[in-house]
Parts: sequence; C-alpha cells; structure tokens
Amino acid sequence: MITTNLKRFYDPTFAVTDQYKESLPDLQNGPASLIEGANVPIQQVGISNFKLPLKYPTPSGELLTLETSVDGYVGLEADKKGINMGRIMRTFYKFQDDVFHPDKLEEVLLAYKEDLESQTAFLKLSLNYPMLKESLRSDYEGYQYYRVSIEGKVDEYNRFTSHMHLDFEYSSACPCSYELSEHARETRDIAAIPHSQRSVASLTVQLNREMFIDDLVEICREALQTETQVIVKREDEQAFAEMNGAFQKFVEDAARLLYDELNKEERIRDFVVRCAHLESLHSHDAVSRICKGVPNGLR
Repeated sequence: MITTNLKRFYDPTFAVTDQYKESLPDLQNGPASLIEGANVPIQQVGISNFKLPLKYPTPSGELLTLETSVDGYVGLEADKKGINMGRIMRTFYKFQDDVFHPDKLEEVLLAYKEDLESQTAFLKLSLNYPMLKESLRSDYEGYQYYRVSIEGKVDEYNRFTSHMHLDFEYSSACPCSYELSEHARETRDIAAIPHSQRSVASLTVQLNREMFIDDLVEICREALQTETQVIVKREDEQAFAEMNGAFQKFVEDAARLLYDELNKEERIRDFVVRCAHLESLHSHDAVSRICKGVPNGLR
C-alpha cells in the first residue's frame, strides 16, 4: 500500500502566481496522440444552458432585462484534443451589458472564433418574452409570456446567418365539430358542444433585417385571431367563445393563415411554421408544417 502525507485542507490564502499557473496540466490542448476514438472534426463543441440577464430592445425604446439561457458552440478540427470550455462563457460575458438582437450575435460569434481559434461558431439565446395583453371586454390586462430563441452561426468564411424562433399559443375550434353540434341541436334538440383545444404555432424565421419580437407576435395575432387569454372574467369568456366561433380553423387552415401573413413581411427572408392542435377529441395531436421554400433556405 502506498501512503502519502497529503493534507485534507483548503487554504483560502493561497495565491496563484504566473509560474504556478504555467505549471498546471492542460489536457484539452494536448497533442493529437491523446485523442480518444476517431481523429475527425466535431461540428459543435461547447456549453449549454448557462444563464445570465440580458437586455432586449422593444418598439417603445424601453429595454427589457430578461433571464436568458445561452448555448455556445464552436467547431473542433481534427488533430485537436478539445476546446477550452471556460472561454465560451468568458467570451460571452464581454458582451453582457450590450443590447441583444439577431445582428449582435454576429459580433459574439466572431469573438468566439478568435478566442477559441475555431473555424465555425454557433450561438442560441432562449428566453421568455413578456408582453401586456388586454382582456377582451373587461378592463384588465396581464402579462403573456412567449417562448423565444434567437440563433446565429458563422461559417469558415465568416458568413453570418440568424434565425428567430417563437412559440405562439392559440385556441382552435374545429369547424367539423361545430357543424355536427349544430346539426344535433337543430334536428334532435340535443345540446352539443363543439370541441376546441389549446394549440401551438412554432415559427422559425430568417430575417433580411432587424425585427422586434413584438412584431412577430403581432403577425401571429393577426393571422390566427384566437390567442389564449391572460385575465378572464365572464364577459371575456363569452367574448372568447364568440371569437372561436368566428375564427374556426383546422390545423391546415392555421398553417396557411400564418403563411399568408408571414409572406407579406419584407423583413422576413424565409420561414418554417409548424402548427400543432393538442386535440381534446383525439388521443393524438393534429400537425401541419409549411415553409416558404426559398432556394437553399429553411426546410
């Protein structure tokens, strides 16, 4: 048995000198001979879900500071053992006081490439974006939160692309169920209630130029009309029932309605929409997916 005289003690007064720092082992930056497995490139290496408060612009000029989950990655070339993971976070923290929008990601990504000596870089910011929403008929308003992410990447030629993602929740009243319910009332005096359900439109848009998150939300509201509500009194619930009656839609209708509104927006180059109606009738969901179809664009 080998015995040592190691001390089980933490010294809070220990000071790290430059000479001591140079003596520390660094396996991540070791030679290719230390590589385990195939000596091939890895497309993305980095860290996911590190959180910090970031500032975002609004149409009013106000800045919102929101908790943001950050994923940061770079490409790793063959013959390199690994990356310095800590540099991903340290590089990002240089920008922590800036205002974030899709074009800001390009600046961060170029810094990633330089600091980590990489050919490519990828960044994703995920957040819940608040917007005040008025009740339909009562004099109330409350905060609606939208799941948003902003993604950017730069390739080996420093070409930058960015995407914005939004999840928009709405109600979908089934036209078929409505007609069948009306038939039961009219022909047999039977009370029947058409089914509707909470539904989610997941949008991915590629931008030609800057666009506020608020603007993308408004596009969804205009297209679908039946966004879920925040604060509801009896008069609001009745109004929502009337609204669902006025704007009935199958999942195919929802996708086409969103296509129509998104296609009008000059700030959007390309888009993909996935609508999911979380059925109250069926034990499965109804889904429709549609894309603009720009050559070499999103699919």
